[in-house]
Amino acid sequence: MKLPVTSYGESGTPVVVMHGLFGSGRNWMTAARRLADQHRVYAFDLRNHGGSPHVPTMSYPELADDVRETIESLGTGPVALVGHSMGGKTAMYTALRYPAVVERLIVVDAAPVAYPPAFVEYAKAMRAADLSSVTRRADVDAQLVEAVPTPGTRAFLLQNLIMDADGARWRPNLPVIESALPAISGWPAEATGLTYAGPTLFIYGGKSDYVRPVHRATIAEYFPNVTYAEVPEAGHWVHAERLDDFLAALRPFLPRSGQDSLP
Repeated sequence: MKLPVTSYGESGTPVVVMHGLFGSGRNWMTAARRLADQHRVYAFDLRNHGGSPHVPTMSYPELADDVRETIESLGTGPVALVGHSMGGKTAMYTALRYPAVVERLIVVDAAPVAYPPAFVEYAKAMRAADLSSVTRRADVDAQLVEAVPTPGTRAFLLQNLIMDADGARWRPNLPVIESALPAISGWPAEATGLTYAGPTLFIYGGKSDYVRPVHRATIAEYFPNVTYAEVPEAGHWVHAERLDDFLAALRPFLPRSGQDSLP
């Protein structure tokens, strides 16, 4: 399935950025605009998120196949593939399964491991919200407080709320996302035995526990040409929380037009 793409910049080496769970390409807007001074940046909406079609299933093999098809449709050749969280796992599996479309890989605060199922309560709370008579985002925000007590997280989830002449509704395919959460929290068995030899960078938040020292041996099995960059003051949403520090880690890893490939 070809995904919706928002592009930034007029020239430069191609960089694809991918969001995490309950996100969309818009989450990368600020970072993409900054990178567009030297790169042609493409922000994807993954299936069942953002402007992508609502489809009945969502697994990493399916997500990666969507990404491969969309990259090939750009006509740019292999790209620097950047993904955060769920998008990071999608990027990893894309590189493992379709290395011809990935010139280099950047994974943001994710590892090729199974995590405890998370965000189920968020999905349930969003689905349970009564949108029939709301006129303000604050009305929905109040309904999410019990399940999602952190204001910043609620604000992030509310970016998925559409309010227009037709009323209020959620943009993502919440029923399918909720049912897919065990697989999304996990890591696909289909990756067993695969390796990606291209340059690989893991950027992770120092205040996050998604990429831990115990994960490094597993990471190296899949990605032998790996380096790491910690953003000490960031949590899980590294590029949103500490954008300047994130870009300082990312930029040297990205090749510029006319340069030989770096690392």
